[in-house]
Parts: sequence; C-alpha cells; structure tokens
Amino acid sequence: MMNKIPLRKNRAFTLIELLVVILILAILAALVVPRVVGRTSDAKRAKAASDIATLSSLLQQYRVDTDTFPSTEEGLSALRVQPPDVQNWRGPYTSKDIPTDPWGNEYVYESPGPNGEDYVIISYGADGAPGGEGDASDIVSE
Repeated sequence: MMNKIPLRKNRAFTLIELLVVILILAILAALVVPRVVGRTSDAKRAKAASDIATLSSLLQQYRVDTDTFPSTEEGLSALRVQPPDVQNWRGPYTSKDIPTDPWGNEYVYESPGPNGEDYVIISYGADGAPGGEGDASDIVSE
C-alpha cells in the first residue's frame, strides 16, 4: 500500500484577480474623490458664514452694553479688549481669540457699513481680495 501525499492547493490571488480589484477601486475613487473635494469649499464657506453670525451676535451684546458698535479703527478686537473712552463695557464678550476666516485671513469689520448699515463683517473668500467668483466670492454679514 502506497502512502498518498496530500496535494497542496495554492490559495493565492492571480494577477488578473488583483488587477480587477485595483480597477474597481480606481473607478470608485474617481467617482467619490471629486464629490469630497467639492464639499471642502462648501464647508469653508459655511464656516465663514457661521463665524460672521457669531461675531454679529457678540457685536449686538457689545451694543446693548455700550449703546454703540465699535468703530472701524477699534475693530473686532473691541470684543476682547476694552477700547479707551468706552463706557459700560462689560467684556470680554468672548473667551476665545477673534477667529480668522477658513482661508487664514482676518475678517474685515467696518462701522458704519458702506451702505449705511450699523456695521459690516466681510470674508473675502479664498483669494483674500474684494470681489471674485466661486470660492473667491465675498461672504458678507447681513
């Protein structure tokens, strides 16, 4: 009687199988990546709008206490440090630093605003300059 040696079956992937899997992953990446990248700019614009709304709320608290908004020269730093000659200041109105916009630029604050508003807060968008389209368009307080 002969002893039979069991045959080993190779259970590795073939080159064709690996190439098919890589191709499927590449197709999925080509479909998903553009959607994720596009969402980044939307998220930055939403963050800037949220920051502007928060700063507007803090400016309203400042106005309730002082009966005026900070001047353009005093800027948003008046929310953290009492400007000279301002009465009834009860700040700091925020414990955090005044944020920069999502592109790393300072928010622009003007009081009174250019169209007669009490104030305006602006993020100039991705290009950091007035005007522009798309990601570079300005985000302005209402």
